[in-house]
Amino acid sequence: MGWKDVIEGRPGDKVLLNGNEATARGAIEAGVCFASSYPGSPTTEIIETLDKVNSSEIYTEWSVNEIVALEGAAAASFAGLRAMCVMKSDGLNVAFDFLTSMNLGGCKGGLVVAVADDPQGHSSVKEYDARYLAKAAMVPVLEPSTVEEAKEMAIKAFALSERIKGPVILRSVTRISHSRGLVVLGEPLEKNRKAYFPSGECFLTKTVFHMKARDRTGKAAVVLEECGLNFAEGPEQADTAIFCSGTSLLYAREAVNILGLKDEIKLVRVGTTFPLPENFIISHLGGVSNVIFAEEVRPFLEEGVMLLYARNCDHKVRFYGKISGDISGARGPSCGEMNVDIILKALAKIKGTQYDTPGYQPDQIAEIKALIPPREYAMCPGCPHRASFWAVKTAIAVDGRDCIVAGDIGCYCLGAWDTGFNIFDTLHCMGAGPSIAGGLSKLGRFGLERPALTFVGDSTFYHAVIPGLINGHYSGSNFLCIVLDNGVTAMTGHQPHPGTGLTVDGVTLNKVLIEDIVRGFGVTCEIADPFENKSVTEKICEMLREPGVKVLVLRRECALVAGRKKRQKRRVYVDQSLCRGDTCGCSRFCTSVWGCPGNIWDQEAGKAAIDEAVCAGCGVCASLCPAGAIVVEGEA
Repeated sequence: MGWKDVIEGRPGDKVLLNGNEATARGAIEAGVCFASSYPGSPTTEIIETLDKVNSSEIYTEWSVNEIVALEGAAAASFAGLRAMCVMKSDGLNVAFDFLTSMNLGGCKGGLVVAVADDPQGHSSVKEYDARYLAKAAMVPVLEPSTVEEAKEMAIKAFALSERIKGPVILRSVTRISHSRGLVVLGEPLEKNRKAYFPSGECFLTKTVFHMKARDRTGKAAVVLEECGLNFAEGPEQADTAIFCSGTSLLYAREAVNILGLKDEIKLVRVGTTFPLPENFIISHLGGVSNVIFAEEVRPFLEEGVMLLYARNCDHKVRFYGKISGDISGARGPSCGEMNVDIILKALAKIKGTQYDTPGYQPDQIAEIKALIPPREYAMCPGCPHRASFWAVKTAIAVDGRDCIVAGDIGCYCLGAWDTGFNIFDTLHCMGAGPSIAGGLSKLGRFGLERPALTFVGDSTFYHAVIPGLINGHYSGSNFLCIVLDNGVTAMTGHQPHPGTGLTVDGVTLNKVLIEDIVRGFGVTCEIADPFENKSVTEKICEMLREPGVKVLVLRRECALVAGRKKRQKRRVYVDQSLCRGDTCGCSRFCTSVWGCPGNIWDQEAGKAAIDEAVCAGCGVCASLCPAGAIVVEGEA
């Protein structure tokens, strides 16, 4: 377990950590006292690791959202403590208002904002490049290329923050956060942990302080020129240079080695992407004729280097990057992850080297793909969201007014695909659903007669939904908000939220119930079990016809959480003597439509069956089988 090495390892130990664990170790070695976050992959392990430290040494918190998390961390910084706030790139949007404000007034104790971008959108609905927001906020950015550098840069980020008296962003990407590498542990900082906020000391946001923020950025630029985080490797007099940031350094290094060009190509790693180390970059532009850029996601480094070249250089350089179209991510220009093949192709073209990508040719790949059965996105066996989606799908059909369904972000965003019966009409950011539904409900005067409904998750409810519900109630909107309450922040690894009443370290504190909040501002709120599918369908039909804003909480524990509790699950099986097979007229509903991985087709018998190794025992499919062929044994 990596966290044990992080917490229990001794200085000088060489241990195997992932990038998030390494970042946490760097924070520990830097003397962090306060760490806060809202769960968001690919960053969650940072807080989960720091939480293993004795709470008298580091306070950790799963906050209700990212702006609250950053405001809490800033408070610790104002009192002179070192603090870290952790988020994915989407979360930086949420925290951005406060970040741009507090940076004007500055801070005292080192304040590091650890942000992870997600090129290729592995665990996000969109890929993002947080460096542009950092530049707009005038906050310096350090960008590690390896797991070990994630630790070292975390330490340097705290030092830089205190030197310039402003926040610093530590930018990771998925391949750093979730890759493993050897890390040499250092000595944790001996520090005075006493918080001190003297009377008369102020941290204020004022327009006049914009110049102070610019001054801090200028001071950071001077510091970063000599910080050792920017370096070059390869021949000094090379004709071609590859300017890299982040994990793209590793891809570029491998591509150069594969082509045998180590003596011809210079690799220039820029670890401080904002503000750029101008003198360092200009020195390595001198004498080169070709510059290739390797970075994720957008051409941030490329734009900055080309601007420096235009202002400071008079010799001719040909630039190859995302702007020129010579370097594309896995999904095209300025999209997707970087990889070795992308750089190999660009290098071979520029250097006139013959190189054929090993492996299958495109026509062979197409043939192989045709042989592979398609694999849909899928919810877990027994997931209560599947039952909730089916109840809504049925209720909309019964209602007959073609209800518009506004989705939201969580594992339930699968409602936009086949596994969720394609019921979402909109899907954007956390908390957008209720506000969109509220806006749609105001359009009857312009001829829109379709009712509106929105789905949100329980963790999302606390994060971003409450303002939209209040606005809808205040302004006289008319929509139904369905809260899918599975008792956990499921999508990011089952972290607690205010509705669980548990803290990050499992301590029971103040449980804040969804229904208490909703009823507190005068909105009707009812609670139901999604596994009672028929009665839930009837309830949705009824509430869709009621005026005003209504909330229906569909409460059932996440199937994965329930499965870990080792309860005796019910046995579900198909009585094949009752199953009519393809003569039923249901078109194999249980496998082709309902789609739970526990429902399978017995090809030999020509009948439905249950994979009992996979089945979670929810029994919802039994209530939907038109032939009554699915049998449930045992108590719920």
